Amino acid sequence: MDMLWSGWGDPAKAAPLPDAVTGLLRDLLGVTPRESGPSTLDEIRLPAPALTDEARTALRSALAAEDALCDDAESRIRHTRGKSTPDLLRIRAGEVEDIPAAVVLPADHDEVLAVLRACAAHGLSVVPFGGGTSVVGGLAPETKRPFVALDLRRLDRLLAVDEVSRTATLQPGLRGPRVEALLNERGWTLGHFPQSFEWASVGGFAAARSSGQASAGYGRFDEMVLALTVATPEGTLETGRAPRSAAGPDLRQLILGSEGALGVITAVTVRIRPLPQKRVYEGWRFASFEAGTAALRRLAQDGPRPTVLRLSDETETFVGLAQPDAIGAADTPPSSGCMAITGYEGTEEETTARRAAAREILLACGGEYVGEEPGDRWEHGRYNAPYLRDALLDAGAFAETLETAGFWSTLPQLYTAVRDALTSSLTEAGTPPLVMCHISHTYENGASLYFTVVSAQGEDAVAHWAPVKRAANDAILAAGGTISHHHGVGTDHRDWYAREIGPLGVRMLQAVKAEVDPSGVLSPGVLIPVR
Repeated sequence: MDMLWSGWGDPAKAAPLPDAVTGLLRDLLGVTPRESGPSTLDEIRLPAPALTDEARTALRSALAAEDALCDDAESRIRHTRGKSTPDLLRIRAGEVEDIPAAVVLPADHDEVLAVLRACAAHGLSVVPFGGGTSVVGGLAPETKRPFVALDLRRLDRLLAVDEVSRTATLQPGLRGPRVEALLNERGWTLGHFPQSFEWASVGGFAAARSSGQASAGYGRFDEMVLALTVATPEGTLETGRAPRSAAGPDLRQLILGSEGALGVITAVTVRIRPLPQKRVYEGWRFASFEAGTAALRRLAQDGPRPTVLRLSDETETFVGLAQPDAIGAADTPPSSGCMAITGYEGTEEETTARRAAAREILLACGGEYVGEEPGDRWEHGRYNAPYLRDALLDAGAFAETLETAGFWSTLPQLYTAVRDALTSSLTEAGTPPLVMCHISHTYENGASLYFTVVSAQGEDAVAHWAPVKRAANDAILAAGGTISHHHGVGTDHRDWYAREIGPLGVRMLQAVKAEVDPSGVLSPGVLIPVR
């Protein structure tokens, strides 16, 4: 199934906002209904495909299947940009100036290599396309050349399972649910469940350094990767001969997070875990975000560490976004304080022991146990927030997310700086916002902050948001945070990433790109500033 071209996910799962939420948006934020709905596919006017006859012939010769090169309108529209709010607002308005000239669907590593070489020879740029879930401009290259979307969905096999070493080798086009299905039937799990899980791909997980909602227990995706196979215009890169090595810098870490700018990932070897016998999620209430943060830090640093560990601030808890499935539910009144969700997965004995030990810590930190119902609601609605975003856009609201991470000692200042930047810049623009935040991932030394912003759209929502996003990015760097914890860099964060790593760091990346991609065909403008 293809994702909804003008929104998120499965169109059958889309639902309008409850009346209570619509009323809140109107009364609190001044949101008014849109005068017209989004464009339809038939209404979008496309520029003509820009492939020369020679380029088309070269691409066709690189691909064995007759249907592996597509330049029809629907295929091109479905591969235009990603799923950030500005991306969706633009596509809904029929703006497709940066549409790919064609879509190619290689079937194996050799075909990917052949496509890259054909594009380099004929002046075409290439954007790898997995699940299409980027929210940072990762699928919107900055190039004046025609470009092709290299869709990896046909590289969708589980290549190997090593049950002795507990590893699996996966092709990049596998989506999250299919990975779990293939592993579960053998008694294993990957344990990677980001909010984009239902649609994002293995290649995307690796290319963007994805982090799943159960990262407290299973780790980030980049921590799971043991080996990579990468296709570049200059040939094949194989990384990872052992779980750890002292043989020089780890080139896996160079490819992880490279977002298609240094090559196309065609195979990923990951560590796997036994399928848990038991999963249980529960809710805890804290009097303040500060108190809840202290409790999460204690668990992250001293244990026992839950598999899932999240904390919503007062605003997010009151609105109900801590449990997306409960938004607008008549039987779920607004909550005070801050809601934390803890989850435990593993054997029956292990889960029971960790849960009991963590409970003692949370109680000692001032937490109030509120039962399994909040945890069950969170689990049931854990992938629903993007659908809620679409419903907000339909209702005339602007809704977007951004995230960062910092050390525990600086997290309070980072939280305040970003929240204040968002609030002040949108208020000055005449659209006072609702700003919510939660701690989504925890580590011994720090944590991530995930912000959700809702306001009225203004006359031109995309232009309205641009200076606000810049202000938030500036605030993140000024407060000592990283420009992205798990969404990635893309084109949206590239200039702030350059500031984060400094001029020498930029030149190092440019030097690597010049070696593996001398023609500059791979995702131009994404991640790495163009020389």
